Amino acid sequence: MFIFSEKDIRQVVDVNKTALELIEKGFQKLEQGEVTMPPILRVDIPENNGEVDVKTAYVKGLDMFALKISSGFFNNADKGLPSLSGMMLLFNTETGFTEAVLQDNGYLTDVRTAVAGGMAADHLANKKIKTAGIIGTGTQARYQLRALSMVRDIEEVLVYGRKKERIDSYIKEMEETIGVKVTAAENPEHVVRNSDVVITTTPAKEPIIQKEWLHPGLHITAMGSDAEEKNEIHPSVLGAVDVLACDSKDQVFRLGEYHHAKDAGVVKETSQIAELGALSLGRAEGRKTEDQITFCDLTGTGVQDTAIAVYAYDSLRDAGKGTLFE
Repeated sequence: MFIFSEKDIRQVVDVNKTALELIEKGFQKLEQGEVTMPPILRVDIPENNGEVDVKTAYVKGLDMFALKISSGFFNNADKGLPSLSGMMLLFNTETGFTEAVLQDNGYLTDVRTAVAGGMAADHLANKKIKTAGIIGTGTQARYQLRALSMVRDIEEVLVYGRKKERIDSYIKEMEETIGVKVTAAENPEHVVRNSDVVITTTPAKEPIIQKEWLHPGLHITAMGSDAEEKNEIHPSVLGAVDVLACDSKDQVFRLGEYHHAKDAGVVKETSQIAELGALSLGRAEGRKTEDQITFCDLTGTGVQDTAIAVYAYDSLRDAGKGTLFE
C-alpha cells in the first residue's frame, strides 16, 4: 500500500472548483441511491473537550472507498495546535485490501467540508451578495470563506471571534487570500444583521444566532454542529426560515441543528428539508425569490470523504508522490 504525507497531499489538493465538482457529484450519487453510507461512529473525550469520528461510504462505480478517522480537540487552539487531526484509509472495493493511508491530519476533511459549504451557498444564496459574515476564526472560518468566494463575488467580510489575537490573524490572512476588506464585528448579532450570507464555524454548545436577527434575503450555513450537544443556531430560527436544507437528513436529525429544532417542536417533517444532492439534481427547490431566508446544516458525510480521498489518491499517484510498502 501507499502512504502519503500531509505535505504531499497539500501540494495536489486544495479548495478549488475541481474539489467542489467532485463533492457535488458525490452528493448527487447519494441522492440517486448509489451510495452505501452507514451512521457515524463517534468517541467522546469530554475531559479534554475532544471527540473522534469515524465516517465512511461506498460509492458505486468507484474502485476504492474511504474510511476516515477524524479527531476534533477544541482546547488545542490554546496549546497552539490545530483543532482537527486524523487520517483516511482507502480500501479496494473488489478485494478489500488497503490501497493507501492518507496521513492528512484533517486537511482533506477541511477541504471537503469547505467545498460543501460553497455548494450550499451556490444553490441557496442570492446571486448577488455584498457582505459575507463569518462566526469563528479557526481553520473552517478560513476555508469556508475561500469556498464561498469561488461561487459568489464578495465585496466585504464581517468576522466575529472571542479572542482578539485570533481575529487579527484571521483578518490579515483572509484579506491577503481573497483580496477584500475584512472587519471585526463586536458581536454575532452585528454579523447576522449586516450580512447577506452567514457561516457559523464553531463548536458552540449554546445557540449563537437568534431569530430576531434574521432579515430578508439572508442565507445561513451552519457547519459546526456535528454532535448531539453542539448547537450554533437557536431552534426558533429554523421555524422562521423559508427554505430548509442539509447534507444528510439522517445525520442532521441525530447530530445537527435539526436535532434541536425537532426537540423544540419547530421542525417535525423531513419532507420540509431539501438535501444538497436533491438541490443539485433539481429534485428539490431552493431559493425562489431574493427576499427568502435560506438555511443549510452541514454535519459532514462519508460520501464526501470517499470523493475527496479518491481524488487525492489519483492526484498523488499522477504526481509520483508517496511511499510504497510492499
